[in-house]
Amino acid sequence: MLELLTKSNLLSLFKVDSAGILGVHAGDLPDPRMRKHAARRGYDLVHRSRPIDVEDFYNFDIIIGMDDQNICDLKEIAPSPDEEKKIHRMVEYLVNQEATHIPDPYYGGADGFELVLDLLEDACEGLLTSLIRDN
Repeated sequence: MLELLTKSNLLSLFKVDSAGILGVHAGDLPDPRMRKHAARRGYDLVHRSRPIDVEDFYNFDIIIGMDDQNICDLKEIAPSPDEEKKIHRMVEYLVNQEATHIPDPYYGGADGFELVLDLLEDACEGLLTSLIRDN
């Protein structure tokens, strides 16, 4: 998303961050396999993992989960029904592809990482279109 916003000259208009549900990888870089596949597409994944925090619901307008378990976990963390309304599935923003969730490629091979990147690129395009339309 950051790359897309940068290329669109819109980075200064948005605050984007990434957080996980669990804190077991807090401070770690993304999986080396994902970093390798992302680098082939021109993405430099250098952010450090952190767990989502209740404060994120106050600091962001949209909280996005990748699968149903993420959505359930996010709803448990949401501090109020109003903040829970900020939760969305990434697949809601898919434009050119269809999927019920963004799969976790951790236990699969190279194809899984490529699929995740394909889905995320598509969904980020749709998300940006949605954000521009709604603002």
